[in-house]
Amino acid sequence: ATAGPRSFSAAEVRARCAQGACLVSCHRRLYDLSGFVRLHPGGEQLLRRRAGTDVSAALDGPPHRHSANARRWLEQYYVGDLEQVPSRAGTGVGTGFSFSFQSLSETVDEKEVVAAAQTPEKTDLCYKTVDVEKDLVDWQKPLLWQVGYLGEKYDEWVHQPVDRPIRLFHSDFLEFLSKTAWYVVFMVWTPVVLYLSWVSYTSLAQGNTRLFSSFTTEYSIPVHKYYFPFIFLIGMILWSLLEYLIHRFVFHMKPPASNYYLITLHFLLHGQHHKSPFDSSRLVFPPVPASLVIGFFYGVLRLLLPEVLGLSVFVGGLCGYVIYDMIHYYLHYGSPKKGTYLYGLKAYHVKHHFEHQKSGFGITTCFWDYPFRTLIPEESFKKED
Repeated sequence: ATAGPRSFSAAEVRARCAQGACLVSCHRRLYDLSGFVRLHPGGEQLLRRRAGTDVSAALDGPPHRHSANARRWLEQYYVGDLEQVPSRAGTGVGTGFSFSFQSLSETVDEKEVVAAAQTPEKTDLCYKTVDVEKDLVDWQKPLLWQVGYLGEKYDEWVHQPVDRPIRLFHSDFLEFLSKTAWYVVFMVWTPVVLYLSWVSYTSLAQGNTRLFSSFTTEYSIPVHKYYFPFIFLIGMILWSLLEYLIHRFVFHMKPPASNYYLITLHFLLHGQHHKSPFDSSRLVFPPVPASLVIGFFYGVLRLLLPEVLGLSVFVGGLCGYVIYDMIHYYLHYGSPKKGTYLYGLKAYHVKHHFEHQKSGFGITTCFWDYPFRTLIPEESFKKED
């Protein structure tokens, strides 16, 4: 027989929070968010301030009304229930579980701390969101070759995020190639950007590059070396548009339910990221497949523009790609300061993952969501009388 959920006393919860854990309750269900505090879109300090309190009202907002996916995500950190105790004046509704994190030093008894220290530091997370026996896929096996059989259920399944790692391939070598640490992208492509920038600038300095020279020599326009920063910037702007278009029309294509191969391709390209958005090894593009895509776009620019001019635009776009991958990783794993540009961008991107999968396709900027009308709407709360 399966053991029922464990019961926690208010004293034990207070002691654990005093030791640095982040335990919160919601209608007497207790959750351990210690491993999630740095990833929370509202910032680590916001959750730390909620430690030891009931968050049921906060889930409904303001300032933010949590989505069904966010509430499902919370269930992954369920560790047990609070013991029911008689309600006392000023202590909450029948739980004895209402205190602030700042006042823990005043409310925690030394015996409680000693008792908590004698019990395991880590609570037993239940991972209720993924029941390996009832889920649509077998999590003990690579997922890539399973998802194609989900058919009509794939779209709903892939947009119900979970906090657990994903294995794609049977082969350890292919699995290794499919994972990339964030700094690898920076280390591989930054030297390329610097070298090609130097090549572009010195080539333009020779004064042999002219625009429209293939059509006319009389009215061709010389491209001076001083134009390089502006051409580089044009490349970065073009990348931001390309970033939006790829994210919206390639990564968020809806594969036909009857097409096993397109579903598998979608999961490989982007579906895996939406299923496990905080898998740190799958947040940036691996250099090997990235080099193939980058080479394709370089070839297109070589066909459309003079060699040096095309290279200058290309290196600006490549720099934009590196910045994109770094920002994308930070939006998932960073903890930006409230009120900053990245703080708003993080909240915007997390909304895309958890609630608005058909909008909010900008990563480094939400600028292109405006003209393409895919901007995530602002939340509004009616004032109560």
